[in-house]
Amino acid sequence: MTVSATTTPIAETPVARDRNKDRRIIRIWLYGIAFLVFVMVLVGGATRLTESGLSITEWQPIHGIIPPIGEEQWQEEFLKYQQIPEYQQLNLGMTLSEFKQIYWWEWAHRLLARLVAVAFLVPLIWLWATGRIERALRPQLVGIFLLGGLQGAVGWWMVASGLTERTDVSQYRLATHLIVACLIFAYSIWVARGLVPERPRATYPARGIKIFGAVLIALVFLQLYLGGLVAGLNAGFQNNDWPLMAGQVVPAGMWSEDTWWRNFFENPITAQFFHRIVAYGIAILVVWHAIHLARTMPGSRTTWSSYRVVALVGLQVVLGIATLMSAVPIGLGLAHQGLAILLLAGVIMHRRAMSPPIPIRS
Repeated sequence: MTVSATTTPIAETPVARDRNKDRRIIRIWLYGIAFLVFVMVLVGGATRLTESGLSITEWQPIHGIIPPIGEEQWQEEFLKYQQIPEYQQLNLGMTLSEFKQIYWWEWAHRLLARLVAVAFLVPLIWLWATGRIERALRPQLVGIFLLGGLQGAVGWWMVASGLTERTDVSQYRLATHLIVACLIFAYSIWVARGLVPERPRATYPARGIKIFGAVLIALVFLQLYLGGLVAGLNAGFQNNDWPLMAGQVVPAGMWSEDTWWRNFFENPITAQFFHRIVAYGIAILVVWHAIHLARTMPGSRTTWSSYRVVALVGLQVVLGIATLMSAVPIGLGLAHQGLAILLLAGVIMHRRAMSPPIPIRS
């Protein structure tokens, strides 16, 4: 006689995730996204400086990945460009070869935008599906993705402003496009920096210093917006003297617009003047900030971080002056724009390091 025995299966205990390892993966991924956005901003700057931004007159998110192939397709694209005011009023008589040169800049800029979208969405889905993203982090990562979608819409909104009546894109929309890109860059770094492991016996500055760090971030964003207006108004190609402007401390013509507030956005003299003034203000404030930290928190990581910000601001001021006085050659123009983004990274990391990392929660 055979006796069969039944056994009750023992429930397996789920293996606890190594959240520090998960965070390291997410941190590297977000820094990679920030780098891609940095490159995209540089290519966007080159697109602006080479007057290439209106060379592609349609927005085709999928089909537009493939550039024209063969002479017939190139002629079709060139014909579309010939219908807009920029060609008719500024580039009449442009050859197909010359058109290709500006086309490739805009195509590369749009391709990078698509690459950033894929590089963000695909890992996000995988990290989420495999349980590597803590619940508290999900809204922040979704927020970055939504900013990316907004940026795509703003990009086409900007291009559309130059296709019917203008020979250039709206400076308002150009500056907005730049700021949204900077928001994606800054928020990616902010979240990534918040995922570093807690340092033993870490000390953090007082609330007033943290508020001042946030003010520096706001001022850098303001300066980036002003830089977008300067680019949109081609203001860097005039009044190329320094330290005076058109030979004066306060140049003539700053308030020539009938409505006074329009001067800040539509008058190239006013836009360049305030771009200079805000730069001086930021330079003074970061030096004062570093001196204050050296006295109140000598040798701390926060103090050393402020020295890095001072170095970035100093280099940016020098580079900005050189770019202006040489009438914005493309190399210096791109270096100035790129360093502005690195300065933004510097102040973001400086302020984020003043607070504890994001607490680990399941």
